[in-house]
Amino acid sequence: MPERTNSGLFLVCTPTLQTSLVKDCTLKFSSSRITRRLLCATASGALIACYASTALAATPKDTLVVAWAIDDIITMDPGEVFEISGGEIMGNAYDRLLRFDVNDPSKLIADVAKSWSVSSDGKTYIFELKPGLKFASGNPITAEDVAFSLQRGVLLDKSPAFILTQFGLTKENVKDKVKQTGPLTLSFETDKSYAPTFVYNCLTANIASILDKKLVLSKEVAGDLGYAWLKTNYAGSGPLKIREWRANEIVALERNDNYYGEKSKMARVLYRHVKEASSQRLQLEKGDVDIARNLSPEDLKALAANKSIKTTATPKGTVYYIGLNQKNPNLAKPEVREAMKWLVDYAAIGDTLIKNIGTINQNFIPIGLLGASAEKPYKLDVDKAKALLAKAGLPNGFKVTIDMRTVQPVQGITEAFQQTAKRAGIDIEILPGDGKQTLTKYRARTHDMYIGQWGADYWDPHTNATFVQNPDNADDAKTKPLAWRNAWATPELTKKADAAVLERDAGKRKLMYEEMQAEFRKSSPFIMLYQQLETAALRSDVNNLKIGPTSDSTYMFKVTK
Repeated sequence: MPERTNSGLFLVCTPTLQTSLVKDCTLKFSSSRITRRLLCATASGALIACYASTALAATPKDTLVVAWAIDDIITMDPGEVFEISGGEIMGNAYDRLLRFDVNDPSKLIADVAKSWSVSSDGKTYIFELKPGLKFASGNPITAEDVAFSLQRGVLLDKSPAFILTQFGLTKENVKDKVKQTGPLTLSFETDKSYAPTFVYNCLTANIASILDKKLVLSKEVAGDLGYAWLKTNYAGSGPLKIREWRANEIVALERNDNYYGEKSKMARVLYRHVKEASSQRLQLEKGDVDIARNLSPEDLKALAANKSIKTTATPKGTVYYIGLNQKNPNLAKPEVREAMKWLVDYAAIGDTLIKNIGTINQNFIPIGLLGASAEKPYKLDVDKAKALLAKAGLPNGFKVTIDMRTVQPVQGITEAFQQTAKRAGIDIEILPGDGKQTLTKYRARTHDMYIGQWGADYWDPHTNATFVQNPDNADDAKTKPLAWRNAWATPELTKKADAAVLERDAGKRKLMYEEMQAEFRKSSPFIMLYQQLETAALRSDVNNLKIGPTSDSTYMFKVTK
C-alpha cells in the first residue's frame, strides 16, 4: 500500500484540567460533529477535551498519543485509502477475512473468516464467517456485508481497486463473481488459476476491509455507495473506531467495545501530525507523546542515553525511490535514465541520512519477499554520468524539477541528489509540498521527477510488480501502476510479471522475479534508493508495540502502558 501524501487547539486534559477546559473546548469546536462526540463524557466519566501542538501534561494512562507525519492521509474510506499513514488506520479500525501473522508474514491467520478453501480448478474460493460478530454500530457481520465490501471496491474503481480487478473482476461482473451463498458464506471467483497464497494475501489488503453495508448505504447520495460520507466517517468492526480525522492535524481512534476479539488495551489512540523529527523528539522527551515515529538518525542517537526512552524497529516491505516521468523528453532518453542512477551518493546516504532507519536497496522487491535481490551495481560516479549525458546529446546537462514531500529523510536525500546532479550539469529545482499535494500531482503524472515510497499492500512479490507492469500507457488507462505514473511502457516486463504470478513452483517463480529485477535495474526510469527499517522511539512505560512489516500491520490496539 503503498504511499505517503496544524491548526486548531486540541489539548489532552488530565482529570484536574477537564472541568475548566471542557466548556471552552466545546465552544471552540462546536462546528465539529465528531469532536463534540469526543467531548461527551463516557459512562466512566473519562473524556478527551482538547489537544494542541504543545501539550500541557503527561498523556492520560488510558490514552496512547503518537507523533507521526500524517499529511499523506487523503481519506478514511478503505475503498480509496492508498497511503502509508491511512493504511495503518485501516489496519486498526477494519476487519477483513484474513490477516497475515506479523511475526511470520508468510503465514495466514483468520480474522472474521472461520474457514476458507479453493475449488479443484483453482478458480473459486469459499469462505465461511465466524458467527455472532458485530460491527461497531451493533449491526451483525454477515456474508452479505463482505460481498458488498469487495464489490464496492471494484465499483468505486479508486487507486487500490487493481488489487481486486487483477483477478478478472469488473464493474459489470463483480456481483456475479463475488457473492453471498448463505448467511455466513460467500464465494470469490477468479478468471485464472492463480497461486492460492497470492489470492489469499490480496484479501488481507485494505481494499478488502469489511464495511457495514446497512450503515454505508443509509448514507448513500446519488448512488455513490456512501463514498462522500465515508471519506470522513467510519463503518467498520475493528478493535479501534475512527472518531475523528482533521487533515494535517489529528486522527482520533477509540476502543470498539463490540469487537469480537481481545479488546484494545487503550481507551483511545491519538495520532498527532508532527512533521519535524526534532519536534517529535522533544515532545517524547517531555512526555507529551508516548511514541515518536519519524525520528532521524541524529535524534535516535541523542535518545540512546535517555533511560526513559526505548526503541523498536522492523524491516518494512517499503522501498524509497525517485521516479523519472518519461513524458519529459530528456528523462525519456535511456542514457539519461542510467546517468541519474550514477548521480546518487548511496554510500553517504546510507551512512548518514538513513542510518538505523533504512538500508540501501537498488531493487523493486524488498528483502524478505520471494525473489528479492541484494544486487547493488550503482554508486556515485559523476564522470560516468557525464559520459552518458554526452552520449544522449546533453553534454551540458539540462534543467528539471522534482516534487518532494517536506519530511526527513526525504528532504535530505533530495537536497543531496540536487548537489551531486549539479556536478554533472543537471540543474534540479526542488518543488516542496505536503504529502497530499505531491501525491496528487504524481498520480496525475504531471511531474518531472518525484521522490516517494511504496509499501507492500500484501506479503507477496507481485505487490511490487507495480514498478514493471503497465498494460495500458494511455492517459485514461483504467489501471495506473507506478510504471504508468512515470509513463513507462513495459509490454515485455508486463508479460513476465503476468506469468510470474501464475507460477505455482516457488523456485521457478523466484528466478522469474530475479530476472525481472536485473532488467529493471538497467533500463527502468526508477532510481531505487533504500528499504525502510522503521524505528519508533517510545516512553519506557509503553509496551507491546511491534512495528508491522506492511503499512497496515502496526497494531496500536495491542499496545499497553
